[in-house]
Amino acid sequence: MSFSTDIKEELIAHTGKARHCLLAGLSVIFRMECYLEKDPQSHDLTLFMQTDNVFSVRKCFTILKKAFNIDTDILETERELHVNGRYYKKVSLDQDHLKTILMALKEIDEDGTLRVPNGVVSPLLLRSQCCKRAFLRDLFICSGSISDPTKSYHMEFVCDNEGQARQLMDILGDFGIKGRLIQRKKYYVVYLKEGEEIVDLLNIMEAHVGLMNLENLRILKDMRNSVNRRVNCETANIAKTANAASRQMDDIMYIEQHYGLSKLSEGLKAIAEVRLEHPEATLSELGGYLNPPVGKSGVNHRLRKLSELADKLRG
Repeated sequence: MSFSTDIKEELIAHTGKARHCLLAGLSVIFRMECYLEKDPQSHDLTLFMQTDNVFSVRKCFTILKKAFNIDTDILETERELHVNGRYYKKVSLDQDHLKTILMALKEIDEDGTLRVPNGVVSPLLLRSQCCKRAFLRDLFICSGSISDPTKSYHMEFVCDNEGQARQLMDILGDFGIKGRLIQRKKYYVVYLKEGEEIVDLLNIMEAHVGLMNLENLRILKDMRNSVNRRVNCETANIAKTANAASRQMDDIMYIEQHYGLSKLSEGLKAIAEVRLEHPEATLSELGGYLNPPVGKSGVNHRLRKLSELADKLRG
């Protein structure tokens, strides 16, 4: 399974204890996944639901049972509804049950008048922080996704209209998270790119297992990056040392052939001989081979003098 699937499986099991939180979550699902059809003659309402997202269907039916003690199902043999490029199937609900649900979700008035279908959940259902958590949980189930954290950090919610996206950004802001908004074709996408923000949001949604898995992957990824940086740095240093030693060897051998090491001062002669004997040694190691020992800066000074002499001899 993907990381997104794991998170959604965890969130399905998290329904909350309070009825007002259940209603906040159910309202999200109704707004994102459902469609109401009104009969022009009888004015009866029929609920249709998209069934391609099994997570939202399962969560919807779980909440209906917990909040209203209603058992229902998708009527697979009934006609499908095709609206705005989406396919909906009829949900088995009688009129009394459906109206009770819609009134609780602030979708209809007492006289049965439908609210304007702008996709925004009623603010009356989102007055408590716990209800806002339920909103975020069930919105992620309906339209959220998160990338494989071993590859990149990206979490997003795909909203049908700008109103939905703005409401989501406001709720994220209530928890101190700043979502970014882009338009992708006809949809509005709210996304997070920072690993720390994604961890915070998983914590807010109470996806604690997913949070721990993400944190473990982040730690492992950071460790690998740190090791790679260190290896690259050490490799570069080794290459730099090897190149410097090679140049020093060339200079000393040129001096030996065109000038003679015996004409050098004792200090330069000693370091030249030590470098020829130990071509792979570091400056500190070369200093330790001298008698008396010489520090790294002293060794570097003598080798620089030899380099200057070789350049003079080369003309």
